[in-house]
Amino acid sequence: MEEIRKLLTTCQYTSLRQRVAEMNEADVAMQMEQLEEEEMLKMFRILPKDLAADVFSYLEVENQQTIITSLSEKDAAVIIDNLMADDAVDLLEEMPANVVKKLLANASPDTRRDINQLLRYPVDSAGSIMTVEYVDLKENLTVAEAIERIRKVGLDSETINICYVLDAQRRLLGTVALRYLLLSEPDEIIGDIMHENVISINTLMDQEEAAAKFKKYDFTSMPVVDNENRLVGIITVDDIVDILEEEATEDIEKMAAIMPSDKPYMKTGILETFKKRIPWLLLLMVSATFTGQIINHFEDALSTCAALMMFIPMLMDTGGNAGGQASVTVIRGLSLGEITYKDTLRIIWKESRVALLCGVTLAVANFAKLMLFDRVGLSVSIVVCLTLVVAILIAKLIGCTLPVLAKRIGFDPAVMASPFITTIVDALSLMVYFQIASRLLGL
Repeated sequence: MEEIRKLLTTCQYTSLRQRVAEMNEADVAMQMEQLEEEEMLKMFRILPKDLAADVFSYLEVENQQTIITSLSEKDAAVIIDNLMADDAVDLLEEMPANVVKKLLANASPDTRRDINQLLRYPVDSAGSIMTVEYVDLKENLTVAEAIERIRKVGLDSETINICYVLDAQRRLLGTVALRYLLLSEPDEIIGDIMHENVISINTLMDQEEAAAKFKKYDFTSMPVVDNENRLVGIITVDDIVDILEEEATEDIEKMAAIMPSDKPYMKTGILETFKKRIPWLLLLMVSATFTGQIINHFEDALSTCAALMMFIPMLMDTGGNAGGQASVTVIRGLSLGEITYKDTLRIIWKESRVALLCGVTLAVANFAKLMLFDRVGLSVSIVVCLTLVVAILIAKLIGCTLPVLAKRIGFDPAVMASPFITTIVDALSLMVYFQIASRLLGL
C-alpha cells in the first residue's frame, strides 16, 4: 500500500502500471478501496484495459458507481461490455435510472440483450443471479471440434470446466467436463461421453434454495433452465458464496430484531440505521407492557410477600435465555434444511426432555442458594424453584415451535428469534410465578 501511494504521489505512472499488472485483481481492488476518491479514480485510469474490468468487478458497489460516473459514456460502456453479465446487472440495479439508460445505450447489442434478459427475473431468484456466459456444445460434435469451440468462446465464458450439451431447441441434454474432453480420443462423439443425469436449477427458484443445492452436490457451477428445460444460464460458486453471506447476515439481523440492510455497517447512515431498528423496538416495547400489567394485577400478592419481588428478574431472564437457545437452534436447523414441519412433534419431545433436565438442574442449584445464602424460607424457595422448572419448559416449547410455525405459514423463522420470544416468555413466566405463589402461599 505504501509503495502504491508513493508511486501515485510522485506520478510514476509507468512503474505503477507495471506493479499492479503483477498483482491479483482482487488485491488491486482492495488496495484501491483504501485510497481517497481522487487517488482511486486516478489509479483506475492507469490500469491496463485488459485488467480494468476484472478489478472493477471486485470493487464495492459504491466505488463502482463513483468510477462509472467519472468516466465518459464511451469508456463506461467498455467497462460494462467487459464485465460478466451478472456482475453488470448487480451494478446497474444500484444505479440511477438515467445513468443506466445512458450506459445501456452505449453498450454493445449483445451486452444489452444479456442484461435485459437477467433484469426480467424476480429479485433473489436463480435467474437474477445467473450469468449467460457459458460454453454450449452439440451432441454430434467430435471431441476435437468441441475443444476447438472452447478455444473460440471460452475466453468470454464464466467457466469452461463444465460444458453444456444442447439440442436444436436449446434443451439441456447433458454435461461434459473439460478433463474428459482432454482425456478422450479426438474422434469420439460428445453424445457418447456426456453425463446425461444433469442436476439443474429453475430460473424462478429462490437463491437460498439454489445455494442449498450447491452445498448438497458440491458443484462449482450449475445450469439454470426454464420450465421447458431450455438452458438460459449458469450459476457459479463465487455467486453462491455471496448469497450465503447475504442470507446469513439477513438472518442475524432479523434475529436481533433489526430490519435487514444491504449496506455494510460503516456505510449505513445514522438515520437509515435508526429506521431499520426503531419499528421492532416500538413493537417489543408495546408488547412488553403486558408484563407491567401482570405485575400490577398481582400487586396485593407482592405486598403480602415482598420477597417474591426480588426473584422476578431472575425468572424472566432465565426463561428468556432458555427460549432463545431453543429458537436459535431450530432456526439454524430450518435454514440448513435439517428440520421441516414434519419434525415438529419430534422437536417438541426432544426440547421437553432437555427443558426438564435444565429446569431441574437450575432449580436444585437455585434452591441451595436460596436456603444457604438468601434465607428466604422454605415455602418461597419452593415457589421460586418450581416456577423456574415450569418457566424453562414453557420457554423451550415456545422457542422451538414458533420458528417452525412461522416457516410453515410463509414467514421468515428468523423473525421469531430471541427478542420476540423473550417478550412472550417474560409475560408467561410472571403469570406462572404468581399463580404458583397464590396457590402455595395462599396469597
